[in-house]
Amino acid sequence: MPEFSTLNLISFGTSPLGALGQVSMLLALAFTLAGLWLAGLGGLRSDPRATEAARRSVWAVFGFVSLAILALLSALLRDDFTVRYVAEHSMTTSPTWVKVTSLWGALEGSILLWAWLLSGYAFILSLTLRRDALRPWALAAMFFSLLFFVGVVASIASPFTPLSQIPAQGQGPNPALQNHWMMAVHPVLLYLGFVGLSVPFAYAVAALITGRLSDHWLSVTRRWTLVAWMFLTAAIVAGGWWSYETLGWGGYWAWDPVENASFIPWLLTTAFLHSIQIQEKRHLLRSWNIWLIVLAYASTVLGTFLNRSGIVQSVHAFAGGPVGPVFLGFLAALLIGGMFLTAWRTPKLRDLGESPALVSREGAFLAGNWLFLVFSVVVLLGTLFPVIVEAVTGRKNSIGAPFFDTFAVPLGLGLMLLMGVGPLLPWRRADGESLLRALRIPGGAGLLAGVVAFALGIRSVAVLLVVALAAYNVAGLASLTFRAARQRGSLGATLREQPRRYGAYLAHIGLVVLALGVAFSGAYKRSDEITLYIGKDQQVMGQTLRLEGTTPSKLAYGTSLTARVRVDGQTLTPRNNAYVQDPGTPYPTPAVRYSVLGDTYLTATAFDQKGQWVSVRLIQSPLVSWIWVGTLIIVLGAGITLVVPARPALRRVAGGAVAAD
Repeated sequence: MPEFSTLNLISFGTSPLGALGQVSMLLALAFTLAGLWLAGLGGLRSDPRATEAARRSVWAVFGFVSLAILALLSALLRDDFTVRYVAEHSMTTSPTWVKVTSLWGALEGSILLWAWLLSGYAFILSLTLRRDALRPWALAAMFFSLLFFVGVVASIASPFTPLSQIPAQGQGPNPALQNHWMMAVHPVLLYLGFVGLSVPFAYAVAALITGRLSDHWLSVTRRWTLVAWMFLTAAIVAGGWWSYETLGWGGYWAWDPVENASFIPWLLTTAFLHSIQIQEKRHLLRSWNIWLIVLAYASTVLGTFLNRSGIVQSVHAFAGGPVGPVFLGFLAALLIGGMFLTAWRTPKLRDLGESPALVSREGAFLAGNWLFLVFSVVVLLGTLFPVIVEAVTGRKNSIGAPFFDTFAVPLGLGLMLLMGVGPLLPWRRADGESLLRALRIPGGAGLLAGVVAFALGIRSVAVLLVVALAAYNVAGLASLTFRAARQRGSLGATLREQPRRYGAYLAHIGLVVLALGVAFSGAYKRSDEITLYIGKDQQVMGQTLRLEGTTPSKLAYGTSLTARVRVDGQTLTPRNNAYVQDPGTPYPTPAVRYSVLGDTYLTATAFDQKGQWVSVRLIQSPLVSWIWVGTLIIVLGAGITLVVPARPALRRVAGGAVAAD
C-alpha cells in the first residue's frame, strides 16, 4: 500500500472539505464545553436561563457535527483525495453505496458517526425534556459523553487531515465490508442501539445528582431504553445475517469478541427493562436499576474499545489505533463516577417495600435478572480472558464456541422457563394452588410438545427442552390474552387499552420463534464438500447437484467468478469476489435457498481456471429463517409497547351510573 504524507493543519487551500469538517468539529467541541459548563451552572444555581442556554448549545453541537459528517460524505462521493480518510478508505471505482458505507467503515469515520448520532439523541432530548430539576443534569451528562466523542474526532481520530501529496487513486475500503449491502444497515443499527443508551444513562446520573430517585426518571427512561434495545436487537441479528450471507461458513454466530461486545449491553438492557417493572409496581431494586443502566452504557464503551483498540482479533474489528487508551479512560470515568454517585446516594436508594417473595412475579423477574447478569459476566470473562493471558504471559490464547455454549444453553433454557412463569404469577405472592392452576395449561402444552417432538425423531435433550419450553410459553401467553379478552369482551379493545403488556407478550413469542431457529439450526445442521464436474449429476446429502458452468466477470473494483449449479432442479449461483485491494483473497458470496423448514446453502470453495470443475460446500440448516422472522416479531412487539394506550370504554352500571371497564 502506498504511504500518504499528511499535513496536520487546517488548509482550505489544500483541502476545502477537510478544512470545513475540521473547523466544524472544533466549533462543536467549543459549544460542547460551553454547554457542559452552562448545564452544570443551571443545575447548581437552579438557573433556568443557564439551562436554556445549555439546551440551545445542544442544537449548535448537532448542527456543527452534522455539517462535519456532510463534509466527509461529500468528500467520499466526490472522490476528494485531498482528505486523508477518503484516500485511505475509498476509491473512484467503488459503487456509490460502498462509498457511503465507507463513512463508517474505518476507525475515524465510525467515531464521527457515533458523535453525530449522540448529538442527534441529545438534540431530541433537548426538545422533550421536562422543565424540572433533572433537566440541567441530564443535559450535563449528555454533554459529558459528547465532550469525549467530539473531542476524540476533533483531535486524535480526525478523518479530516489534509494530504500534502494527493494520489490519483485511493486505497479503497476493506473488501469484507463491501461484499454485502447489509454493511449499509448493520453498523448504523448497532450505533443507534449503543448511543441510544446514553439517554437513560443521563437520566440516571441526573436522578443521582439531584437525589430525585422516585419512579419518575424510570417512567421517562423506559421509552428511550426500549428504543435503544430495539435497535440493538435488530443490529445483532442483522450482523448475524451478514455473517450468514457473506462468510461462507453457513453460520450466523461464532462468539466472536466483537459479537460478544454487542451482546453484553443487550443482556444488561433486557434485564433493566424487566427490573424497572418491579420498581414501578413494588418500589424495589432502586440501586439495582441504577447499576444496570450504568453498566449497560459502560459496556457499549467497552465494546467500542475492544472493536477499535486492536487488542482482539475479529472480522468485525478495526485495525489498532491511538484511541484505545482514551476509550479505556472514558470507561473508567463512567464506572468510577457511577460508583461515587451511587455510594453518595445510598441512603436514598433503599427499597421501600418488603423483599420479593420467591414465588411471585417480581421473584421470577429478579431470578431472570440474575441469569442475565451471570450470562453477561460469563460472556465478558470469556471475551477478555485471552487478552489478559496474552498481556500477562505473552502467549496468544483463545476461547472457542464450546466454552460459551456450555454456559449459554442452560442459561438460555432457564430464561425461557422464567419467561413463561413470570406473566402467570401475581405480584407480591402466589399460593401453591393458584400457581398449579396457572401452570396447568402451559405445562401440559409443553409436555405434549416435548412428547410429539421425541416421537418425530428429535433426540437432542437441549432441542427437546426448547420445543417444550416454546409450547409452554406460547400456551401461557395465549391463555392470559384470551382470558383478558373474554373479560373485556373484545380482543381488539384489550390490545388497544394495554399495548405495553401485549406488545411484550408478542416480543416474547418472537423470542420463542428465534430460540427454535437457533436450537434446530445449531443441533441439526449438516454439511458436505464435493468437487462438481461440468455436466455431471452428483449426489450429496440426498440432493442432486449438477455444475452447468462458470462465468468470470471483470468489474471496476475487482473480479468475480460465478458458478451455476443445479440443486434438485433449481439453479443456485454461488460466487467468489476478489477486490483490487486484496486480489489474492477470494471473498465468498454463498447462494442460499430459503424455506420455512430449512435452508439449502451452497458456497464455492475453489474454481478450476478452465471452468471444468468447482469445489463446493453444501449446508442444510433447519429453521434458520425462523431466526430472522423471530427478530421481526420481537421488534414489532417492542414497538407496540411504545403505543399510547387507549382510554377504557365506558359502560352503564346499575342506577344509570357510568363506569370504566
